[in-house]
Amino acid sequence: MSVPVITSPTTRVAARADELIKIYGSGDTAVRALDRVSVAFPAGSFTAIMGPSGSGKSTLMHCLAGLDAPTSGSIVIGDTELTGLSDRRLTTLRRDRVGFVFQSFNLLPTLTARQNILLPVDLAGRRADQHRFSSLVTSLGLEDRLAHRPSELSGGQQQRVAIARALITEPDVVFADEPTGALDSRTAATLLDYLRTSCRDLGQTIVMVTHDPIAASYADRALLLSDGRITESIDGPDTDSVLAAMKRLEA
Repeated sequence: MSVPVITSPTTRVAARADELIKIYGSGDTAVRALDRVSVAFPAGSFTAIMGPSGSGKSTLMHCLAGLDAPTSGSIVIGDTELTGLSDRRLTTLRRDRVGFVFQSFNLLPTLTARQNILLPVDLAGRRADQHRFSSLVTSLGLEDRLAHRPSELSGGQQQRVAIARALITEPDVVFADEPTGALDSRTAATLLDYLRTSCRDLGQTIVMVTHDPIAASYADRALLLSDGRITESIDGPDTDSVLAAMKRLEA
């Protein structure tokens, strides 16, 4: 049974799933990756999604982000219902209203840092908001790296470029899939602090899948999944509370 997230009537919800079911395969080999999950992500919130391997956390993120279609249930980004959208409209929504940050950075090797950051805007055929671009670049400490290609950047710098790219379109929500997995602990802490600051100061909504209790402690809340269901929601998580919750899942 999913743990509902209570929001007041005045709380704007950036993303929401209702009675989400995802089944892979059929017959005796069918796997129910998500089992009637209902959850809301208030605007400006930072949520960590955790759980053991096979718990459904990545499937939930992929469905919420429009990268995978649920078997049943509904998904809303902002005020747009994803169910039933054509491939073209879904692609446009992901490009314009959803940001992505991945463990592997996913930067284009032939483009400079500047070009990688501006790629979503260029693909949409729009002009970039120069104030937002400058603010992102400055706050992420990338001013002197904009002409460099990914191979000329450190792992931390590449991830900062990926974060700037995710935020440049002012998306409804940013989905981060193990964003610190390839980083050392100091660089990871710096990036997590920036993500937390972007929620507080920019009103950005972030949904992060992670296996790391330390990473989860930067979030406003942590959702724990097991067997495709949300089993627990921790407000104001710290490392100890997350570790204790993970142990309860293993018991």
